[in-house]
Amino acid sequence: MRHRAFVQKILSDLRASYWFVPSCLVIAAMILAEATLALDRSGVDLSGWLPESLTDTQLDGARSTLTVAAQSVIGVTGVMFSVTMVAVSFASGNFGPRLIGNFMRDRGNQWSLGILISTFVYALLILQSLHAPASEDADAFVPQVSVLLGMALTFGSVFVMIYFVHHIPETINVANIASGLGQRFRDALVESARFEAPGQPPHLRHSLSLDRPGYIQRLDVNRLDTVAETHGLTIVVDAVPGIFVDAHQCVVRTDRPLDDDITEELRAAFAVGRSKTEDQSPLFIADEQVEMIARALSPGVNDPFTAINGLNWLAAAIVEGAAKGSQFGLEGTDRVHLPRIELSEILDRTFGASWQYVEPDQLTRRRWIALLDRMEGGDATNLAAAVRALRARLEASPGTGGDARLAG
Repeated sequence: MRHRAFVQKILSDLRASYWFVPSCLVIAAMILAEATLALDRSGVDLSGWLPESLTDTQLDGARSTLTVAAQSVIGVTGVMFSVTMVAVSFASGNFGPRLIGNFMRDRGNQWSLGILISTFVYALLILQSLHAPASEDADAFVPQVSVLLGMALTFGSVFVMIYFVHHIPETINVANIASGLGQRFRDALVESARFEAPGQPPHLRHSLSLDRPGYIQRLDVNRLDTVAETHGLTIVVDAVPGIFVDAHQCVVRTDRPLDDDITEELRAAFAVGRSKTEDQSPLFIADEQVEMIARALSPGVNDPFTAINGLNWLAAAIVEGAAKGSQFGLEGTDRVHLPRIELSEILDRTFGASWQYVEPDQLTRRRWIALLDRMEGGDATNLAAAVRALRARLEASPGTGGDARLAG
């Protein structure tokens, strides 16, 4: 697929939206309503399987039941949507606006809203199908199967509401947010870790830009390798996911000039958007955790325990990642050379970046130093060397004062 990076970006955007899952469930509700009405029109009889009280609903009773169900469900949905927006706003203001995507991707919220809205749509469609007899001799059409299923969906919506009321406080719990970021950071490091260092990339002079600004959100390495093999190219990638590029910035260098067709094929391997995403970008997850630490230690919040929790999760992820390798990021091929993230850069973007916020707070500073001591004294020699290098850089930087030793 030529534009697979763009397609993957669209799929990622859909996962972080509140409209996709509810829309799919609404369509499913419409199909389900037509299917159950078709069963009712075919004369399906459930009286032999279910109690008479569930299969002998009269016209007025069915109309009243579905009306109450539709009104109640849409009312609850409005309240739930308002609560969701308040939760997202609260999290954005307290933990950082870049964490909004984590709440938008929450499957529990998406499915809860979708189930309630689809129940409302189903009840409306069945309600519309109810009609009185055309003459005194005719019977009223009461779709027993459809009404019964509507009642079941309504009862199911009650349990969805109970789940949602429980889920929202869990979603904005700062400990859950920090642990979620830490686990995703750990997974990103472990999955992309390598011990062997890539060969020195060749020095190539022919550059390629994307002709549009934005953050690189997705890179299709397989596509680049296919283009390189097809046209006999050697490719060096200078910009990976998480990096902002302008319209004229070099993102790819090749060993020979490119015609228009090859240029478009190479550009199709990059997906550009307005903001960073966690896809293929472990450093962005680290930045989110550091932002939480910074906000927790701000004068208006002054919550060292939240900051310590964030540091603990960062250290746990780095220790597991260092056990798997010293270099992280996307893996290149024989023809496609990609930059890797060094373990020292991981430490610099996490513990190095958080030091300016941690240093003034004695409790958090002590924990910060203890975590570095533990990593330096562990079995991973690569991590110990990276910790010593970080300490040396911080000691050499101005403004560290009496804590320049950075040692317990």
